[in-house]
This record gives sequence, C-alpha cells and structure tokens, in this order.
Amino acid sequence: MELIRGKVLVSLGDHIDTDLISPGKFLTSYEPEYLGSICLCEYAPDFREKVRAGGLLIAGKNFGCGSSRETAPIALQAAGVRAVIAEEFARIFYRNAINVGLPCIECPDTLKSISVGDEVEVDLAKGIVVNITKSMHIVGEPASEKLIEILEGGGLMANLKSRLLSTR
Repeated sequence: MELIRGKVLVSLGDHIDTDLISPGKFLTSYEPEYLGSICLCEYAPDFREKVRAGGLLIAGKNFGCGSSRETAPIALQAAGVRAVIAEEFARIFYRNAINVGLPCIECPDTLKSISVGDEVEVDLAKGIVVNITKSMHIVGEPASEKLIEILEGGGLMANLKSRLLSTR
C-alpha cells in the first residue's frame, strides 16, 4: 500500500464515540455526502471545513467507542478525512473503518507526538508514522496483509465485488 502523507487538520481527545461522530438524531439519510455534512457537527461544528481539503485526524484513546455505527467511519471519510491516527481504537469502529476503506493506525502517545499542522507520513504495513515536521518516528501497530488488501480494494464490499467479478 502506498504511504499516506498529509497534514494533520484536527485533533480530538479520548473517548470520542460514534454518536458524536455520526449523531443518531441526524441520521435521516445514509448517503455519504450527507453523512459527511453531519460528521461531528455538535462536538466540533467547524470540523467539515477543517478537513474538507483532505487531511489526517489524530485522536486519543478509545476512538470510535459506543454503538456499532458503520456511518461513523463513512462520515469521517465523506467529510474529507484520509486517515485516522489514534492512541487506541474501539475494536468495532476499527473494523468498520477498514470495511469502508478508511485507513486507521494505532500509535501510543499520538497526542504527545503529533500536533495540528504537522506534516506526517503513515506506513500502515510497517506500523510507522513519521512526523516530518518534528523529525520523529512513532511506532504503532502494523496492519496485516489482509487488512492492507481490503483497504487497497476500497473496503470490504468493494474488495469482494472486485474479486467476484474477476472470477467470471
């Protein structure tokens, strides 16, 4: 998988749950564009404007906790987030993110090592985040070959569809 390089545009703390990311009371449509427009709208009203250009998001521990809401990673992606670097993900969020094709990497001390505005490079296969701005490497959890394959295919369903069509 190619390296993901970009500017960190938003920093969130610990325990950001799926209801903050994709508020249930606004789920009147499951279209990605709409989901992107409501992403974190009550927690960080300017979120979409910050990430619209396509950048990276950093977060603390237990990112994506709460309900199994697949709309949360879709909303982040549709808002413009290219990848999420967090100290720790809620497992169900992590799987949902991979399933929709949103790259995620766990790195300890993310919030101490990376700041908004920093230029970073993410190597999912090696589990390394390079903070280019601060000239430092952060070692995280590498993604398995299977997860890389799913992400490269655009997510689980897109990957399966492609594989099924190629066998015809």
